[in-house]
Amino acid sequence: MDISVVVPLYNEEESLPELFAWIKRVMEANHFTYEVIFVNDGSTDSSWRVIKELQKESDCVKGIKFKRNYGKSPALFCGFRKAEGEVVITMDADMQDSPDEIPALYQMIVKDKYDLVSGWKKKRYDPLSKTIPTKLFNYTARCVSGIHLHDFNCGLKAYRKEVIKSIEVYGDMHRYIPFLAKNAGFKKIGEKVVEHRARQYGTTKFGLNRFVNGYLDLMTLWFLSRFGVKPMHFFGLLGSLMFILGFIAVVVVGSVKLYNMYNGLPYGLVTESPYFYLSLVLMILGTQLFLAGFVGELIARNAPERNNYNIEEEL
Repeated sequence: MDISVVVPLYNEEESLPELFAWIKRVMEANHFTYEVIFVNDGSTDSSWRVIKELQKESDCVKGIKFKRNYGKSPALFCGFRKAEGEVVITMDADMQDSPDEIPALYQMIVKDKYDLVSGWKKKRYDPLSKTIPTKLFNYTARCVSGIHLHDFNCGLKAYRKEVIKSIEVYGDMHRYIPFLAKNAGFKKIGEKVVEHRARQYGTTKFGLNRFVNGYLDLMTLWFLSRFGVKPMHFFGLLGSLMFILGFIAVVVVGSVKLYNMYNGLPYGLVTESPYFYLSLVLMILGTQLFLAGFVGELIARNAPERNNYNIEEEL
């Protein structure tokens, strides 16, 4: 099979027939063998009924229905697991992504040998309340990940089948699939300017809480990619530095008192100095961080996936 189109959706009953008809028209015009996997993320409208009607009309339609709303990442994870096409296309169900982009994305994967191609909605029809946070978010993601994409969160992406079978999309990590792919060893990541269409049906699912959570998820992913299997390198180093600074501060406070004593200068109790307590806090925190790294190493050592490496070729 040439292409699997994975469409996560939540309350998009109005757009589904038109979206599928458009995808079908594009696929038949380019003579692709394909499947369209609709993942119903706990919709409260008639989306699932519409999907079942589409499935009766075409064997190319497949569906997954969640009992409740889990989020886009779980929807993509289940869609990826079901996908059988050599190239996997993801797109949103709100008609803001154009299926006319599919042939060009497919060619970039097959002919240009990209592992992943992300859409870039260079001209957007979103309000400023969404576009400005999006620009800030993408700038931060570029700096942290080292991947020079303009639109990490674009729903329209293309993947080699091997990529989506090698990564695990969980939580809200769908924003960082390129980062996940890079960490899994797929480094040929490209970008294509795609059309952004104004929303025709339904309401946007965007909220400021997603913007905040996006930054937290980015920091989590960065930490796991750098120190996930070697936590002592982070906690141990930081804890050791804090303990050494605290110890030096204690020595300095004690040395100043001894100097004053032997030279007949006025002096007070060591415990009267605020620096004494600051040094104790540094030493205690340093010890705790070091022990946290040690416990993390014990957990990582016993993790079943600790030696799960992505081997490309073996003779």
